Amino acid sequence: MKITFLGTGTSQGIPLIACQCAVCLSENPKDKRLRTSVMIETDGKVFVIDTGPDFRQQMLRENVQNLTAVIFTHEHKDHVAGMDDVRAFNFILRKEIDVYATEQVQQSLRQQFHYVFANSKYPGIPKIQLHTIDNNPFEIEDVQFIPIEVMHHQLPVLGYRIGDFTYITDANSISEVEKEKIKNSKILVLNALRKKEHISHFKLEEAVELMEELQPEKGYLVHLSHQMGFHDEVEKELPDFVHLAYDGLACSL
Repeated sequence: MKITFLGTGTSQGIPLIACQCAVCLSENPKDKRLRTSVMIETDGKVFVIDTGPDFRQQMLRENVQNLTAVIFTHEHKDHVAGMDDVRAFNFILRKEIDVYATEQVQQSLRQQFHYVFANSKYPGIPKIQLHTIDNNPFEIEDVQFIPIEVMHHQLPVLGYRIGDFTYITDANSISEVEKEKIKNSKILVLNALRKKEHISHFKLEEAVELMEELQPEKGYLVHLSHQMGFHDEVEKELPDFVHLAYDGLACSL
């Protein structure tokens, strides 16, 4: 299994539009962050979790030629806005793209992309096949996904465990029951927005404490804002097994 971090930034990305802070002006490529998304490649299959506004750019950067399915965590714009661009795969692969989402997320997709679901479809729109999921395991072409329900303030969000890889974005609390699904992961990805407390995301200290509690072999932090600070400086503050992810980082299991 190969895991590629397509984007590791928060909803506005880094740099933010018009921001003149030191992080946004940094020349270090690791401080340039597109909206958070991840790609998983296993046994010839390609899965993307969340298609944010930068989906097109991410697919081009990684030279992605195939897409088995898209799996959504939740309906916020920075996680779904790029779904329109799956139409390129419709054309190249000559098939509909399978999309897995909860009923709540599907309702939002139908509102945001109403033209995709219209009775009279305009030529060239995305062609997708919706599949309804909930907090129960499901399979896509023999690959098992175990949903992990977390809370993003008052919004339920799904993380996913695929084999020994667990991916959780946009969370500020995880129940003890759901934590059981994460234990013994070799790689764990968690969101960590900034160092100061936030109403709907883990802050850095909280994410690190959760990593230390769950003890994966390796931990990566994503959904980072410019308020987190410089990549290289924050890295020095972390335990040896925890790292800030960065755009384009790839790891294997």
